[in-house]
Amino acid sequence: MLLKGKKILITGVANDWSMAWGIAKRAHEEGAEIAMPYAMPALEKRVRPLAESIGAKFVQECNVQNDEQLDSLFANIEREWGHLDGMLHAIAFSDKNELMGRYADTTRENFKNTLDISAYSLVDLTRRASKLMDQGGSIVTLTYYGGEKAVPNYNVMGVAKSALDSSVRYLASDLGCDGIRVNAISAGPIMTLAGSGVGGFKAMLRLNSEQTPLCRNMTLDDVSGAAVYLFSDLSSAVTGEIHHVDCGYSTTGMMPNRLKDILLKGLDEQ
Repeated sequence: MLLKGKKILITGVANDWSMAWGIAKRAHEEGAEIAMPYAMPALEKRVRPLAESIGAKFVQECNVQNDEQLDSLFANIEREWGHLDGMLHAIAFSDKNELMGRYADTTRENFKNTLDISAYSLVDLTRRASKLMDQGGSIVTLTYYGGEKAVPNYNVMGVAKSALDSSVRYLASDLGCDGIRVNAISAGPIMTLAGSGVGGFKAMLRLNSEQTPLCRNMTLDDVSGAAVYLFSDLSSAVTGEIHHVDCGYSTTGMMPNRLKDILLKGLDEQ
């Protein structure tokens, strides 16, 4: 029960195979009380049954581009709970039609909207949540390797993740003296609603499993376990970090398994 008694706000749950849900469920199993809003009315029918299954509270609409809804959520949390111990930021969005082809063709409108929802929302939510973390706390966001290296069809979302990664470091610097830690989990590709919007995602999954040192793709359990660690006191001296949970993919400079195949076929002599 690593999170016993902790009160954690989980954002970004869309369905029962989203990373945010995997983390919410695991945190609950480790003893945490969960707050679990949904982003838009269309998601309520999916999110509410999940919330009820773990006794989550504050199941209300909260669009991060709507200040009134944000004010309402945090006012309700303050009124009933009084404080927060943790928050998960699992929010990202871009026009899927622009997550194919060239990044150079990104429109101004989609660039601004993607950065607002996917990166600025962490800043806005952290500012609000930190006011309720008077005894310290842990803020965790979800990022991806496409913010560090160019990944086909990730385009403007990669730029947003770069901004998100940088925001983690600046927020960690801002809030560290208040005992509030800010970290990111850089998960490898997992078949989620968000991931399915990236062009060629199934091929990416297959290729990723062939290239990682662990010779497999990561799972929701892998990611949720890392989140529990970052929310728990076990990571009390960890902040400003991008924690990779990708079976080692980000550590390799060459495809080891593919190289082995080439060497076995003798193609290295050509």
